[in-house]
Amino acid sequence: MQPGLIWGCARTGEGTALIEECEACADASFRWLHLNLADDRTQRWLDRSIKLPEPIHELMLARETHQQVIVEDGVVGLVLQDFEREFDVAQTSQIGALHIVITPDVMLTGRYHPIHSADIMRQRIAAGFDVCDGADALGLAIGTMVDGLSEHVHALSADIQTAEDEFLNERMSPATRDLIAVRRRGARLHRLVAGMRATLVRLERDPDLPPLFAPVAERHVQRLHALDTDVASTQAQLRQLRDELDLQAAQKTNQNLYFLSVISALLLPATLVTGFFGMNTGGLP
Repeated sequence: MQPGLIWGCARTGEGTALIEECEACADASFRWLHLNLADDRTQRWLDRSIKLPEPIHELMLARETHQQVIVEDGVVGLVLQDFEREFDVAQTSQIGALHIVITPDVMLTGRYHPIHSADIMRQRIAAGFDVCDGADALGLAIGTMVDGLSEHVHALSADIQTAEDEFLNERMSPATRDLIAVRRRGARLHRLVAGMRATLVRLERDPDLPPLFAPVAERHVQRLHALDTDVASTQAQLRQLRDELDLQAAQKTNQNLYFLSVISALLLPATLVTGFFGMNTGGLP
């Protein structure tokens, strides 16, 4: 396998097929290469084989994970965030970055740490997805990432609804630690979805963007807007649940204080008598 190449595909007259070498199917109408940026040989191959504008080249190899976009000389460069994966764990809470560069005849994607959505992209291509041009490749890449974010948002919403059902059915109240973990997941998803949406909005409004990619950006901006709304809704549900739990805890505290006040009032005469006879004063009977 070509150094630095994780997987790739090429569009020929017979359709889209997976390839195992960077130079394979060099005469194909379009190729997609997914690279391991942590491999030093990848940088040497990029310098030797593909001529990219300097800002795009730096964006492809940058280690920053914040989401950004550059369009120069008809070449599109993107950095989009996604959840990382481990070799033995498919889902983690760590956020990584997928670097994307699209030229007229090739799309390069790369990562420094394994990304969950990259495996799904390869599976969809192997299952028969036809990557005819850069718009199809970019649509598949962003669509797969948005699908993964949608699954995380739905899982978050399901966890909050389960906690609400337990609370409303007067079962065991959800633990504060669990709610803090849910809140942390919601905040992370909100930042990730909102950042990706803002990046694609900048891409859509860039005057140098090739017309081929404008519909792809517009379509996924709308999907991300709907996802961001769902995340905001789950965060509102969580805040309402936290308010109800705080109200319940305050009511229990008030009940305990009322009980202690009654006990104190009942014991007050005995306390007065014992305090009176316990004083070290002469002449007491």
